[in-house]
Amino acid sequence: MNVFLGVLQIILAVAFLAAGSTKVIRPKSALRERMGWVDDYSDTGVKLIGAVEILGALGLILPAFTGIATILTPLAAAGLAIVMIGAVITHLRRGEVPGAVPAAVLFILSAIVVWGRFGPYHF
Repeated sequence: MNVFLGVLQIILAVAFLAAGSTKVIRPKSALRERMGWVDDYSDTGVKLIGAVEILGALGLILPAFTGIATILTPLAAAGLAIVMIGAVITHLRRGEVPGAVPAAVLFILSAIVVWGRFGPYHF
């Protein structure tokens, strides 16, 4: 199970690092085409969401690989799960049910890491 959780952490880290980097690097106007929800947030808000996703991705990987402050790994996963709850709510409020599905999947996967790393498979 530790191997499964480790692989899951890597997959989540890559997904959140890619998504967060896109939000931080690209201007809001360029994101509008694929992420219509950005109209509901300020430019700073979108960048902040991206930064949180990047920090969460780093929190999933770095403590686990360095062995330093490993409690940060499940905390990062919990933070990302909370961000994904917000994403699901945002998509559903906008009537974008298909857009809520990837966010819901990322929430579930993040919750599995929280459960495993806080519970029976901690470091």
